[in-house]
Order: sequence, then structure tokens, then C-alpha cells
Amino acid sequence: MNQPNGTNWPIAEKKGGAISVNLMLFVLLLVYILNFLDRQILSILAPAIQKELGISDGQLGLMRGFSFAIFYSILGVPIAYLADRKSRTWIITIALTLWSGMTAVCGLTTNFWQLFLARMGVGVGEAGGVAPSYSLIADYFEPSKRARALAIFSFGVPLGSAIGVVFGAVIVTILDWRAAFLIMGVIGLILAPIFRFVVREPIRGGRDTNVATEAVSVLAVLKTLLTKPSFWTLSLGAAASSMIGYGLLAWLPAFYLRSYGTKMVEFMSWLPSFLVPANAGPILYVGYFQGLILLIGGVAGMWFGGMLSDKFGANSKGTYALVPAIAFIAAFPFYLIGIQSPSLALMFWMFLIPTGLGLVWLGPVLTAFQHIVKPNMRTTASAIFLLINNFIGIGVGDWALGNLSDYLKATHGEESLRYSIMYGSSLYLLAAGLMFISSKLLAKDWED
Repeated sequence: MNQPNGTNWPIAEKKGGAISVNLMLFVLLLVYILNFLDRQILSILAPAIQKELGISDGQLGLMRGFSFAIFYSILGVPIAYLADRKSRTWIITIALTLWSGMTAVCGLTTNFWQLFLARMGVGVGEAGGVAPSYSLIADYFEPSKRARALAIFSFGVPLGSAIGVVFGAVIVTILDWRAAFLIMGVIGLILAPIFRFVVREPIRGGRDTNVATEAVSVLAVLKTLLTKPSFWTLSLGAAASSMIGYGLLAWLPAFYLRSYGTKMVEFMSWLPSFLVPANAGPILYVGYFQGLILLIGGVAGMWFGGMLSDKFGANSKGTYALVPAIAFIAAFPFYLIGIQSPSLALMFWMFLIPTGLGLVWLGPVLTAFQHIVKPNMRTTASAIFLLINNFIGIGVGDWALGNLSDYLKATHGEESLRYSIMYGSSLYLLAAGLMFISSKLLAKDWED
């Protein structure tokens, strides 16, 4: 039986009354914030870890990116296959418990390979978090509100990343990098049972008129996707943007420390004293600097992308790809100017704007994926997209920037990371081209 329209429609009744989809979206957002916090906290902890464990930039990129991405990407598909048949809320609960436990284990490691394997375990857990959440949100919200709902859920990316760098910077200043991992792991273990208690399983396809509820195989989903060229151009376009997006999340804190160091302390001297411990060094100020950019730019960009797509997407399906294409083109020159700026004030604004533009794609593109296939294929199709996006974006992007930085040290010394980031930002142009192609294909591939 299909549920009535309205974003406050109850999924389930409990003793305390009806639980609205808005509350469940909020709890899903909390879990996604923790997902990205656990994933990205390593970027601000990296200098301390490199110093203690003697890890090079290339090794760091391999451990932070590839070790996480290999299982995170590949396991997402069989987990999504299960989520298209079983309870998505239970799968997310188990995933949250696993990745939080492995985050805590990261704080107990004593060498490169132990940390490599622990990060691999975090990836195994997080593989069960995102694709089932996309599917739940598509069943919570009617089609005309999905881009905004998915954009709100995707706030977890900038919020989790911003909180991660600030929290990590504070804890590594007050305690050490091991304590940061242990604290975050415990928080996730506490949140897991709360999530299971609050979030309820909706009827699959209950918001859609074109409903297919029978379970289908991964092979059947792949056969369907092979007839949808927009799925592949969207996936590769998102992956190209994620290579530089994840690379920047990973390497910008190290860039600020190496190239600006004490200048960062002077620039952020306006911070109130209660936010700055007595023994604070440059890493804390870098955390606040990067956190503000991610928080303000990321949230604004995601909301803007979701709002525009919901507003114009009803009349033109290509809007869901055209909006990200324009945003990627606009982001590129800002990064070129910002990365070469001697002024931290100018750099802040030059990075703030493209940070928002670089995340515009999440709401509209994720919405498009929910409509390229029927409801009973959504979780598996989302997982196949995540496999492509994350294996290339996380697995290759972080590693590539780190290795390019190592290669450029012969000519640029301590400034090698600056040039690595500058060259890597050209990937936004490739992403824009693939999104433009997608905008011409989406109308034909859309499942009305």
C-alpha cells in the first residue's frame, strides 16, 4: 500500500507517537557526519602520524586513500544487493558499529601496516552506510523533494569534514592523535543503538507511481545500467571531481602547515582564547581555517545545487547534470588563483567559493541515480556508482596527489604540494565535460 504524500508522513508508530521522515533524515545525517568525520579526521592528524611513524607523502596517500577505498568500494555492491532485500536500517546499524570500532583500533596502532589494515577495516564498515541511506531517503520523500533531501543528507560531507579537522586539531593539541581516533570510535558505538531505535524501514517505492518491488540480481541491475549511458557518464564525471575533491580534503591541511605555518597563527589570531589551548601550535589554527571553509562553502554549495535541481529539474531532466557542469567550470579558476596567493585572506575566499561549487553536484546527481532505475534497483545501482566514484576518487585521488608531491620535490622542495594541488585541480574540467554529456542523455534514461 502506498503512503500518502507529505514530508511529515509517519513511517511507523511508537509509544511516543509518529516518527516523521524529517527526524529520520536528521538521524541519517548524524550518521553520515560521523562517517565523514571518521574518514577525514586523518587529514589533520597526518602530520603528527607521519612524524611518529616515519611515513612519506606517497605512503600516506596509499594508506589514507587506497587502503580505505579498496573494500569500501568493492563491498558496497554485495551489501547493497542485501539491502535491496533485507532491512536497510539494520545494515546501517551494523555498518556504523563496525566502522566505529575500527576507528578506535586506529588509535592503538604502532606502525604503518597496522594503521593500513585498521583503515581498511574502517572502509569495510563504511561500505554499508551510504547506498542504503540513499535508498531510504528516496522512499521517505516524494520525487519533487528528493534533490533537496539528498542535498541535506549530503551536508554530512562538509559538516563531517569540517568537524573532523577542527576536532582532530583540538585533540591532537591537547592529547595526541591516538586519543582522537579512540574518542571518535566510542561516539559511533554509542550512536549505533540510538540510530536503530529511531530510524524505521519504509515501503520500497512507496513514494513512486512506477513501482517494482520484487528483488532483482546484481546482474539484472548491471544489464539495466548498460542501457543507460547517462549512468556511466555521471559516474565518471563524479569520479573525476572526487579525485581532486578527496585529494584536497586529504592534503590541504598539510599544504597550509608546510607553506604558511606561523603565518596561519598570525592570520587566525582573532580566534577567542577559549578556543585556543595554551600550548596551541599551527596545526590547531589550520584546523579552524580549513573547518570554516568546509562548513560555510560546502553547506552553501550543496543546498544551492539541490534547490536549483528541484526547481528546474521537473521541466528539464538534463538540469540534474547541467548544474554540476557549470559549477565545476566555475570552480577551476578560483583554485588556480587561491593556490598561488601569498595572502591567506585572499586564499580563504578563493578556496571558500570553489569548495561550495565543487560540492554542488551531490544533490542533483544522487537524485538522478535514484530515477535512472526502478525503486527495487536503487540501492544496488547506488552502490555500483559508489564503487566507481570512491575507488577512483578516494583510492586514486589522495594517492595521486601525494605521489605527485613526492615527484615534484626535486624541483619545488617544500612547495611541491602546492603545485601538485594546482595541477590536480584541472580534473574539474574533465568532470564538467562528462556532466555536459550527461545532460543530453538523462531525459531518455529517466524512469518516469
